[in-house]
Amino acid sequence: MSDAQIPGQLGAAQEADTIEPGQTPAAPVPPKDDDGPFFPRLLRDIATGNALIAVLAVVLALLVGAILIAATDPDVSAASVYFFSRPSDTFAAIWNSVSAAYSALFQGAIVNVNGFDFPSVIKPLTDTLSYATPLIAAGLGVALSFRVGLFNIGGQGQMLVAAGAAGWVGTSFNLPIYVLLPLALAAAIVAGAIWSGLVGLLKARTGAHEVIVTIMLNYVALYLLSYLLRTPGALQATHTSNPVSAPMKPAAIYPPILGDRFTLNVGFLFAIVATIIVWYLLNRSSLGFKFRAIGENPRAASVAGIDVKNVIVIAMLISGALVGIAGAYQVQATITTGFGSGIDANIGFDAITVALLGRSRPWGVFAAGILFGAFKAGGYAMQPLGVPIDIISVVQSLIVLFIAAPPLVRSIFRLPSARRVPRAKQARISGKKAVVTK
Repeated sequence: MSDAQIPGQLGAAQEADTIEPGQTPAAPVPPKDDDGPFFPRLLRDIATGNALIAVLAVVLALLVGAILIAATDPDVSAASVYFFSRPSDTFAAIWNSVSAAYSALFQGAIVNVNGFDFPSVIKPLTDTLSYATPLIAAGLGVALSFRVGLFNIGGQGQMLVAAGAAGWVGTSFNLPIYVLLPLALAAAIVAGAIWSGLVGLLKARTGAHEVIVTIMLNYVALYLLSYLLRTPGALQATHTSNPVSAPMKPAAIYPPILGDRFTLNVGFLFAIVATIIVWYLLNRSSLGFKFRAIGENPRAASVAGIDVKNVIVIAMLISGALVGIAGAYQVQATITTGFGSGIDANIGFDAITVALLGRSRPWGVFAAGILFGAFKAGGYAMQPLGVPIDIISVVQSLIVLFIAAPPLVRSIFRLPSARRVPRAKQARISGKKAVVTK
């Protein structure tokens, strides 16, 4: 008699059920949750999850930013001269400097507590959402490429060609708003998709590394747009020698959502729609399954019958289209006097940070975009206090640093490492141990 083990659930005493020949093994028994009470398990899952790492990365970056604010404050420097005789003066100066700066950041990004009416109170929040809109759209494009295992570093170039396409449509045609506005947006989406699709095509057909190709295409897009802005009859405005476009037609400008007093416009609604579409694409569609499968293991996906090359091209097309929405926003949201070659405003690179902070999840990217929009809106409010705007850039860079080093964050806050399922529990999940006898 020989025994053959069937993977299954291991009991406490590792008892085996004997199955006669021809008898079907019993169905797997769902494992009992023996990890303890609910709330301790919940706290443990939170402590070992990625969401907490993202939150703590922001906290650490703000703490380092507070140190930089204090170090650059003249009152702190003056008080530190006699620190050993009156240390309380130095600590008071540090507190006043940091609290005033972060209070200005909050009031410039969330709520103006000193506002004299409701619109002035909520205007900082609407400014934050306005700054966040292109970051969300571009971040979604970068995050989608990350989920496929690709690194789309070409957000700048894709935004520039998209802005150029939307700008050309928005300055060349006299059409009603319900025709011109979506037409300019569609032109930007197509231009961004084509520019990114070239990268996917080269990657799929020749094996060219997407990082190198996207960086090189950034320069191509920059100099191409600069050339068009210096060429009469292309994008350059008439009656001027400056490299600037003509003003956008009023029908191509995004209308405001809450009135002319606020900068928030329908572009933010487009960002919400894009987030929903990307979420559905990645989590509820067969194409999204292919994206995630290739991102996990391209060879296994190929063995499973997925056309990896074509999916890579499709992924880069969609990624560039999403970044193209951000490019369209840059010229259709607030541009009334023409735009130049710096219209991307470094958003293409900031989108990488947003995608990393959002863990390449659509709603995570949405939240990260709002956070970075708050940094940008509040950063301008900190400047009158003498706080350099560059400190905000340092904070954003530190967020990326801490996000990229979860063990560092866990060690600083003494968090438990991510749990691994014990082998005994993995065995219990698969079913019940049985022995087949002949």
